[in-house]
Amino acid sequence: MARTVTLIAKDEAATARVAAVLAPLLRPTDVILLDGSLAAGKTFFTRALVRALGSEEAVTSPTYTIANIYETPTATVLHVDAYRLTSAQEFYHLGLEDYFDTGIAVIEWGERIAESYGSALSIHIGFGEDDSARILSVSASAPRWATVLDAMEALA
Repeated sequence: MARTVTLIAKDEAATARVAAVLAPLLRPTDVILLDGSLAAGKTFFTRALVRALGSEEAVTSPTYTIANIYETPTATVLHVDAYRLTSAQEFYHLGLEDYFDTGIAVIEWGERIAESYGSALSIHIGFGEDDSARILSVSASAPRWATVLDAMEALA
């Protein structure tokens, strides 16, 4: 059964703090599935996460390229946008398996391929009560994420 922690981020700085708390808890082979409406802040969250992992690279949306790769001191970060993919099989055929074996994967529109990553950390970003507020629902069922969910609860 999945455990979920819900966080209210009143502005972008608060959203970036969530990413900063998550970053040091990540390790190679972790998969994060990001979901939310268009313009909810999936790429912003990824940018904050990559920065918190120690990279100053310019993080951009991989909507057209499907995948971007960022080097950090912790691990390579594979940033994928699954919006245009029609199935988990199509995702598999992108040939990105090596990055999953050695890096951290952040997949926007992750619900589209979630069945392939049952042990992933899922983060749904929704709109809050005003334009800059966000509601982040962080969930996982795998034991690997217990300490991460504990850290998220401490932020709530």
